[in-house]
This record gives sequence, structure tokens and C-alpha cells, in this order.
Amino acid sequence: MMPSPVIRPRPDWLWTVLLAAPVAWLSATATPSAVLTVVAAVSPLIVSFLSPASGLYILVFSMLLGPEVLIGELGSGALLGRGVTLRFDDLLLLLVGFGWLGRMALAPSQRIVLRTPLNRPIVWYVVGCVFATLVGVLAGRIRPASGFFFLLKYYEYFFIYFMTVNIVTDKRDVQRLVTASLVTCGLVSLYAIAQIPSGVRVSAPFEGQEGEPNTLGGYLVFLLAIIGSLVIVRGAVFRRWPLILLGATAVVALQATLSRASFLALVPVLLGFAYIIRRRHPLLLIWALIAAIGLAWLLPRPVVDRITYTFNQPAEEGQIKVGALRIDTSTSDRLRSWKQAGEVWLTSPLWGKGVTGGPFMDAMYPHVLTETGLIGLAAFGVLLWSLFRAGMTGYHLSPDPYLQAISLGFVLGFLGLLVHAIGSNTFIIVRIMEPFWLFAGLVVKGHMLGNPAAPQRNPDDSASRTNGLADERQFIPGLGPVIPR
Repeated sequence: MMPSPVIRPRPDWLWTVLLAAPVAWLSATATPSAVLTVVAAVSPLIVSFLSPASGLYILVFSMLLGPEVLIGELGSGALLGRGVTLRFDDLLLLLVGFGWLGRMALAPSQRIVLRTPLNRPIVWYVVGCVFATLVGVLAGRIRPASGFFFLLKYYEYFFIYFMTVNIVTDKRDVQRLVTASLVTCGLVSLYAIAQIPSGVRVSAPFEGQEGEPNTLGGYLVFLLAIIGSLVIVRGAVFRRWPLILLGATAVVALQATLSRASFLALVPVLLGFAYIIRRRHPLLLIWALIAAIGLAWLLPRPVVDRITYTFNQPAEEGQIKVGALRIDTSTSDRLRSWKQAGEVWLTSPLWGKGVTGGPFMDAMYPHVLTETGLIGLAAFGVLLWSLFRAGMTGYHLSPDPYLQAISLGFVLGFLGLLVHAIGSNTFIIVRIMEPFWLFAGLVVKGHMLGNPAAPQRNPDDSASRTNGLADERQFIPGLGPVIPR
């Protein structure tokens, strides 16, 4: 029998040589500014194609550090006049994502996307949203361009999850990506603190004139959960004081956002830490409670005023009254949006109005209900439950303290974002979802790396590939190991 020919992958330097010709032609025929623009636009695509891991690091450092551009009026119906806000990291994410997909398409050993417990829930949710939007387009409620761009913007961050679980190969990769995320958090926190003397509510860089303090607050709550977990899990890190210093910096920045939704989201995170400490160090919990009570008296006056403003706002039109209690206009509008969501949902209960087909609501759950109906809401619920189970599986079954801490932080941060979403569209805000889905990928892949029953595959061996896929199918239903350790 003739031996089968061995197909060797093309070396990376060959792609560089092939790119030299068009670059030389462009340099000779175009203006210098045009050349620089093209090079800047194509560089992330090339980098992620040649080295997908480098592209992932570029995305991590671009989170919350990219400028935004408002593109016209693509909304329809109740969203007319609501433009699509594109940021540098939106475009960068697409470029890096396409570069990674191109690499996978041309490398035979990387054509199989690793199957994880979240793949199917993600697909169900996206399909539900696309179906609802197509129905809205056919019904004339949604302009096709509007629905396409909003769908693309809402779900582009799923790219980060799939890139993470396929690119990360060992614990060192996890540690490097977590470190990069914490460095980004530190830079953003320092930028926010630098805005405090101006007297405005702080926000992340490049948020425009008005800023988005609520977005920064949700981001900081999630990262604080990660930081706190690395501190309290024994053996997770060798030196805790840098993390404690980073956490203190992030807390100061969080206070300066004056975001009530973010303050409320911090409550389940703190309760989760209290529960963990109570089980492991009961005396430490007592001291922590004493310190928390003492710090409550030291809260800045603007923070206290912002919290009490919910019920102390002077009488204005549009306030909801509960007996003698008045609720401020902003909170009243959010409460009315829940009632409005029920009225809109009744007109299309199964698949909703489609993305951009319904009225804008600054609350995640009624937003999902009106745009995707019961089908989309059910798919969204399955996705949330799968995320929670993935985090709990990593926390309870990971043999490594570092990976266990990341899983714990992800779970607590996830619970905080669930509360944050009561008054915000948290799960479609790219600047919150980029780090969230990065850590979701790290948690799922970390469990696979630390658990011998989790799916492992050798792309160059068809037999091991078959066994790996069998293990993956067994791993999906329970999010846990199929072989007891």
C-alpha cells in the first residue's frame, strides 16, 4: 500500500512574504496617510492570523480603552434616532475574530472548534434572536440594516469566548490573560479616579461627553469579584498585597461612578464573600463585618446622597408614589418599562418584536422579552443557567487553587451582573461583556485542563480526536466529570 502523503502546514514566514507584494504596491501608488490607515486597519487581522494568542491579548488591552463612533440613525420604530455606537474595540474584535477564523480554516489541525457546555446554549440564544428579527423584518417593523448591525454588535463578544477556549492551552495562558485583564482594570480605575476633581460622574475612557458611569460600574463590580476571589482562596496567589491595592483602587473608582445599579450589584458579591469566609474563617468574618460597618460611616457624601436620592428627590412630574414615599424619576422610568414590556409582549408573545423592533428599555429582562418573546427569553434563561453551572463546576471540582479562585470570582461577578441587569442592558453592553465572556472561556477551559475527564484532543491523531469528542459529549450534560477522581 502506498503511504499517504503528509500535508505540512505552510510556515508563518511564507504568509509574510506573500503579503509583501501588495504592501509594496500600495506604498508606491497611495499617499502616506492612506498607507498608514490601511496598515493600521489590517495589522490586527494579520497579527491574529499569524498568532491567535497575540490577537487575544490585543483584545484584552483594548477593553474599555477604545474610542467610540456614532453611526447615523439605524434604529427603526421606537428606536428611530438611536444610532449604533461603534467603538474601536468593536472593529478590533471583528478583525481579530476574522483573523482567527482564517487561521483555523487554513490550518488542518485547528479546524475543529472545541465543544464546550456553553456552545449549544449560545447557539440557541443567537438563533432565537435572529429568528425574531427576521420575523420583524418580514412584518415591516425592522429595517434589515438596522437589525443586522444591532445583532452584530450585541453578540460579537461571543467571538471572545470561542477564541479563548480554543487558544488557551495551559494554566500559564490562563494566568497571563487574567494578569492582562487586571492590568487593564488598574489603568481604567486610575483614569476614573483622575476625573474625580472635575466633579462629574466618572466613566471609562472615550465614552463621549456624557459618559457611561453605569457601564464602568458594572465592569468594576465584575472585576472586583475576580480580585476578591484571588485574595480569599488559599494558595491562589503568592503575594496578595498587589491585588488588595488594585481592589482598593477599583473600589474608589466604583464609588465615583455614583451608579446605583452598580452599588446594588455589589451586594450579592459581598454576600458571597461573606458566605465563603464564614465557612472557612468565622472569626475573620466578624472582623470583616466590623470593618464594613466602620467604612460605611466613611462613605463620601456624594455616594450617600446618590443612594438616598432614590427616595429624597424633590417632587417632580413622572415620579411613582408608594404611599407617602416618592421614587425618583429615573427609577420610576425603569419601573414603568417593566409594565410597558408586558403590554408590548402581549402583541407578539412567542417571538417578540425582533431586535430594534420594540421600544428601547434600559433594563435587560424586559428588553429580552419584548424583542425576542418567550422563545428568546427561554433561550436566554438557559444560557444564564449554563453559565452559572459552568462556574460552580469549576469552583467545586478544580484541583488547582488559582483556577478555583477564577471560577469563584466568575460566579460571584455573574450574580452581581444579574442584579445590575435589573436597571441596565448589562448583557448586551460590549464593554462589560468582553471581559465577562473572556473569563467564561477561562473558567470552562480551566476546568478542562484540570480535570482528566474533560475533553482533551490531539488534532493530529484521528483516534484521539474521536475519543475526545466522545468525552466532550459526556461532559456537556452535567458540566462535570464523568470519571470520578
